[in-house]
Amino acid sequence: MKHVKSISAFFPAYNDGGTIASMVISALLTLQDLVEDYEVIVVNDGSQDYTPWILDELARRYDRLRVIHHRANRGYGGALRTGFANAQKEWVFYTDGDAQYDPRELKHLVAAVEACDGQVDVVNGYKISRNDPLHRIIIGRLYHWIVKLAFGFKLRDVDCDFRLIRRRVFDAVQLESTSGAICLEMVKKMQDAGMVFREVPVHHFHRAYGKSQFFNFRRLWRTAIQLAHLWWKLVLRKEHLRTSQAQIAPVEPSPATQSHKTGAE
Repeated sequence: MKHVKSISAFFPAYNDGGTIASMVISALLTLQDLVEDYEVIVVNDGSQDYTPWILDELARRYDRLRVIHHRANRGYGGALRTGFANAQKEWVFYTDGDAQYDPRELKHLVAAVEACDGQVDVVNGYKISRNDPLHRIIIGRLYHWIVKLAFGFKLRDVDCDFRLIRRRVFDAVQLESTSGAICLEMVKKMQDAGMVFREVPVHHFHRAYGKSQFFNFRRLWRTAIQLAHLWWKLVLRKEHLRTSQAQIAPVEPSPATQSHKTGAE
């Protein structure tokens, strides 16, 4: 029995004009080999380069692609929340639009679900080797160990944005962050809600276009404040555990209508 029957794949994109077309096309080609029922969504988060024009042209050519334009930048967390809210299929896959991960490796995440007879809620990638400048690798490792100890994470790579998630998980996990801290919030809430995780190694590639929006001192300072706020809410006060959360029950996916759509929010 096939356990992954439908997939929504989405990419948050901010000034990713040089990479987003290849990401979309790679995802479409990969999905057509994996499932019959699929869609690709791109959330353009107020890009200031030519990303919007590339996406609108792609949407005219591919009827499985939906493009959602944020008129103003809402932050990484805002883009992810839009993507999760608009995904219509049974499983939701996402990764970034900057091509540091290969959408074709989605097949490994799907294989992990099938290998455990569908008894999993989240398949999380982890980087085989990080292809970034040395200072980013050092900061990344420090960040990883700090948040792992502070939040009690069990995953080996919390910061790997290459995930396949059962859509019904979001009935139990409500996300609030608008920044990159959403990844910590998401994993912590999923872990505390008892979601079953599997981990799969994936490749990480050098950034070929654009620059990271995270690695500058102003953003790092903001991130430190956001982490402290999250730690207060999720670890010390455990606010997310005070409200009763829906239990995830296996269900057959409902049929969804495929559509060609571009829109703005």
